[in-house]
Amino acid sequence: MSITIQNLSKSYGKQDALKDVSFTLKRGEIVGFLGPNGAGKSTLMKIITSYISQDSGIAKVCNFDTLEEEIESKKRIGYLPENNPLYKKMYIKEYLNFVASIYKIEDKKQRIEQIIQKVRLQAEQHKKIEELSKGYQQRVGLAAALIHNPEVLILDEPTTGLDPNQLEEIRNLIKEVGKDKSVLLSTHIMQEVDKMCERVIIINKGQIVSDKLISDYKKENLDIESHFQSLCD
Repeated sequence: MSITIQNLSKSYGKQDALKDVSFTLKRGEIVGFLGPNGAGKSTLMKIITSYISQDSGIAKVCNFDTLEEEIESKKRIGYLPENNPLYKKMYIKEYLNFVASIYKIEDKKQRIEQIIQKVRLQAEQHKKIEELSKGYQQRVGLAAALIHNPEVLILDEPTTGLDPNQLEEIRNLIKEVGKDKSVLLSTHIMQEVDKMCERVIIINKGQIVSDKLISDYKKENLDIESHFQSLCD
């Protein structure tokens, strides 16, 4: 499995952010991760990416423990946080060169050209990041997350605030790169789950309350948003 979460718990003081959470993701899956604000989505993503540590339980990325083998697990993850922290005064290629250097990519120039083409930034590639629309800045964030060809992609609200054209383009890009990776995608937009994902995990108050295939929703004639509301109200 690309991601293995087993009996994971995390508290902040007296508040339980995650309580005994377990699930797995395999290669080639795009999984929507849904939950109301404060449900534990970002906490779980930060644990998977080793930004914070859990109180108990196990998190593994490609069989590497995120605590005991942090560097190896991080090598296999591409992470796009919700706020997409970019160095906006830098040019696109300058920024991607910086990220490629962190990952010690040998042929940086060739890889940067490849990733610019993959995320369709060719027309904007000579601009500073601050000159780009939000949609193109999201592409730069995705390029940075993908530049080392990770096996796992963690996306926290990747389509929030995009106009319809930008949304469609980013959606198609995620579907394309997700064909040979494991993608865990947090979103508040139910339509995005239906358009991009094969499976939906719903978390509420730190616990997994549903884990279903999109195909099962359709077989049961069940609306994702209605199901979400019934579980999280």
